[in-house]
Amino acid sequence: MIKVLNGGIEIVVEDWPGRVGYMGLGMSPSGALDNLALQIGNIIVGNDPGEAGIEITAGYCSFEFTEDKVICLTGTDMSATVNGESVPTWEAFKVCAGDQIKFDHFGEVGFRAYILIAGGIDVPLYLDSKSTCLFGSYGGFEGRKLKPGDELRGIAVPNQDELIGRKVNPKYKPEYKNVWDVRLIVGPASVPDYVTEEGMDYLFSHEHKVRHDSNRSGYRLEELPSFFFARENGGEGGDHPSNWIESGYNMLGAVNINGNFPTLLIGDGPTFGGLMCSANIIYADLWIIGQTIPGRDKIKFVQTTQEEAKQARIEQLQMLKKEDLVIR
Repeated sequence: MIKVLNGGIEIVVEDWPGRVGYMGLGMSPSGALDNLALQIGNIIVGNDPGEAGIEITAGYCSFEFTEDKVICLTGTDMSATVNGESVPTWEAFKVCAGDQIKFDHFGEVGFRAYILIAGGIDVPLYLDSKSTCLFGSYGGFEGRKLKPGDELRGIAVPNQDELIGRKVNPKYKPEYKNVWDVRLIVGPASVPDYVTEEGMDYLFSHEHKVRHDSNRSGYRLEELPSFFFARENGGEGGDHPSNWIESGYNMLGAVNINGNFPTLLIGDGPTFGGLMCSANIIYADLWIIGQTIPGRDKIKFVQTTQEEAKQARIEQLQMLKKEDLVIR
């Protein structure tokens, strides 16, 4: 159905919500880093919102279709072309056998794009998910990034041409930025035993630049000041005050304090360790992390409550079910 011509920086098969229910066995959930773009794109082409798509990080990749398909491109605009002609984003359009689609690179805002294909992608389920875990080498397409010569099979769908022209209602299209507000719930390793009042104020009052060495396992932010920590060392946990106790991490979205660096645990991140987690990104804002540009974008944390986080998740799920989410 679709053959990889150029593998670019990183292209993987991901679904949503990923590999749920296996973190107790050390299995990362993986899944689309911008789950909102994946779900909306799937709805546009008539799929289940969580169906697997192709996640493109940074761009510089190309593919050839071996059969007629209706597809949708979401996420950041990477100036995609089909046979040299520009194609729309967030809208269903047809590609024919022999067509070649090429992606340039990420632009001023956003870092990941998605190809959603009517009918979905036919890869084996591994522990109830089609998602790729790069750091465990399982799931998706042979547990790895796609490379030139790989061929993904599609799932047939009747009357697919009826989907052409469906697009997201502009009022529901996510807005991409360079400084992102991300809501956090504080804890468990927080004030006063592990973090100072000054340190927590710093976390919420500053813009934190995303470091260049971020990946699907974790997004690292710039170094914290020494006054962040309430302890001089980790006691029985270790020499550094970020050392805590061996415990399960509150994935997805834990703000893991890795030495002096906050690391946002996402996708393929660890499920267990001995470093303190001082806060957690709310579920409704997880998609944002996948669109922040390493080495460029900044994150501004906003404190929220469990009740507000629950309501935000409900509203996001309701939005994905709205009759006017997709228009023509």
